[in-house]
Amino acid sequence: MNHPKTISIQDYTYDLPVEKIALHPLQERDASKLLIYRDGIIQQDIYKNIADHLPANSFLVFNNTKVIKARLKFKKISGGIIEIFCFEPYEIINEYSSVMGKTGSVTWKCMIGGVSKWKKDVLEIKLTSGNNPLSVSAKLIEKLNDAYVVEFNWSPTSLSFAEVLEHFGDIPLPPYIKRQTEKEDLERYQTIYAKDEGSVAAPTAGLHFTKEVFNRLAKNNIKTDFITLHVGAGTFKPVKAAIMQEHEMHSEWIDVSAEFIERLIKHLHKTVVTVGTTSLRTIESLYWMGVKAYLQPALTQLHISQWEVYEPAMINCNITAKDALTALQSWLKNNNQQRLFTQSQILIAPGYHFKIANAIVTNFHQPQSTLLLLVAAATENTKVPQQFNWRKIYNYAMQNDFRFLSYGDGSLLFISH
Repeated sequence: MNHPKTISIQDYTYDLPVEKIALHPLQERDASKLLIYRDGIIQQDIYKNIADHLPANSFLVFNNTKVIKARLKFKKISGGIIEIFCFEPYEIINEYSSVMGKTGSVTWKCMIGGVSKWKKDVLEIKLTSGNNPLSVSAKLIEKLNDAYVVEFNWSPTSLSFAEVLEHFGDIPLPPYIKRQTEKEDLERYQTIYAKDEGSVAAPTAGLHFTKEVFNRLAKNNIKTDFITLHVGAGTFKPVKAAIMQEHEMHSEWIDVSAEFIERLIKHLHKTVVTVGTTSLRTIESLYWMGVKAYLQPALTQLHISQWEVYEPAMINCNITAKDALTALQSWLKNNNQQRLFTQSQILIAPGYHFKIANAIVTNFHQPQSTLLLLVAAATENTKVPQQFNWRKIYNYAMQNDFRFLSYGDGSLLFISH
């Protein structure tokens, strides 16, 4: 297998008619279709029955991140609209909750719609909550290569930034859902187990899970657990480069407890199922961070860059998942940390060999996206003939009226190591 840097993104495209994109969720979350792919065989069912397709004693890992109302619309005196999409704090942070809890002022990296209309004036939104006037202002600080730096100030200053977004912001539906947000999106573009605020996009594979599904998983002795990866705007970033070497993968913040790592070690001999590409990227990043901790225990920081997992020194180290995760535990203990809070830029594409995950639950993704490359890696890293790859799965979904993208249907894909 060639290095993923040499991949041509044109090989990972398909025709996605507009009518196949789900603009609204189904009335019942777990009524969405579920495609099951294992050893080259495709079946279909609905999410309500997903427990029937998982081995007993499986270990399901969910991402409990919570979507924030990251879109702010400011109206200029002239009447023009400036839309600011807050996607990442522009500061050094030790945990995400501290950023969302900041009062009075914050500085964030943002995307800006209508930025040409924004000169040097300070924009402001005013609201009245009961008898209390509320206001938030935005000041353009600088332009970066791929974003803008914006300083927000608000009154009353006792409000947290999370409260400011709750008052003034809007749910950031993906750009391919071409409609205004509606009341249903407040609930349905959020998993039922969403907890830690910080994402600007939902971990959409989890949108299909209901209390009934969790109950059925428990009855089948299938364990569930949670990590946090805050989904960044880069998840929608199209691959514009012809060759993947020229594409810069987005970094995302992960937050994993030492207790979770302990439970993961205990379930390594079971079927580890990641719910969503974010959970998969987190779990696999944990392995490689453990490898780094094993090889260089004196490191003061652990993070994963885009290509380092494909470097010969990493590939040829032959460290088991248990040894890597145990080294990660030791590293946390030696650094007096109860949680691993860091960034991962890992790019999982054909040529990648999975270290922990045995299966992934995921929706159907955009053509020429890094998410589709991840699906291709999961389905092509098998012992079955090459024709049983992502394209066969997507053709089946297209021909059997599956709904695509965030509010659409999904799949359960088993990985052969």
